[in-house]
Amino acid sequence: MILEVGNLDGLFALILLIMFGPALLFIIIGAILFSKQKKKAGKVFMILAGVYCLISLGVCGTMMA
Repeated sequence: MILEVGNLDGLFALILLIMFGPALLFIIIGAILFSKQKKKAGKVFMILAGVYCLISLGVCGTMMA
């Protein structure tokens, strides 16, 4: 018996949103803080965005492969 899965476009979009959504939010917050003379906090948020992106590409990328 073969089971057809159907259309998985919504699931693909959800995984992409989980992969890049928080990282983009951290980058935006970091850029705002960096421009408002809170350079240390801005750098921390940008580093968090990079780490989140690296980890999410590893975990979610494995699920998508």
